[in-house]
Amino acid sequence: MLKLFYAAGTCALASRIALEDAGAAFEIVKIDFSKQEQRGPEYLMLNPKGRVPALSTGKGILTETPAILAFIAQSYPDAELAPLDDPFAFAEMQAFNAYLCSSVHVAHAHGRRGSRWADDAGAIAEMKRKVPETMTAGMQLIEDGLLKGPWVMGDIYTVADPYLFTMSRWLEGDGVDIDAFPRVKDHRDRMSMLESVKRALVDE
Repeated sequence: MLKLFYAAGTCALASRIALEDAGAAFEIVKIDFSKQEQRGPEYLMLNPKGRVPALSTGKGILTETPAILAFIAQSYPDAELAPLDDPFAFAEMQAFNAYLCSSVHVAHAHGRRGSRWADDAGAIAEMKRKVPETMTAGMQLIEDGLLKGPWVMGDIYTVADPYLFTMSRWLEGDGVDIDAFPRVKDHRDRMSMLESVKRALVDE
């Protein structure tokens, strides 16, 4: 059985939703960040990066949300969570997920984990101050075209949708008015109505 190592309020929610969407049999293992369990020796043996999500599979451990989402989509093709028969469309989906991972998530993390990038208190404060600006820029790019609508890839729902949903839930906490992005807000509202999302949000 698949085992998802998970912490509330993190990007691991996207993988949790995708597993629900796929109808996968899986187990949740909660990692308590308040107790620094992600830095404990037991978890670091599993995932030396000390972050979530991590997905334990029959072939080993997977980390990084885009990789985990692609694995879920390819492992459960009947769920139709990715355009598996179209290499270009699949790459487009991966490009969107990579943008969330490499740019949007990093902008968000600057406000909470600035010590990853700097030791100087002033530099960390400046990163935190800039978060509303950088998160707004990322969402504007998504609003203006990366989100094809009604779903990320257009008419088909894919694993990119729970990933965007997860990021859009962070906007208010990052000082961003989601009403400035009506298409992103509509996407978040519709995602919130899905049964798979409701099940995944129980632990949030």
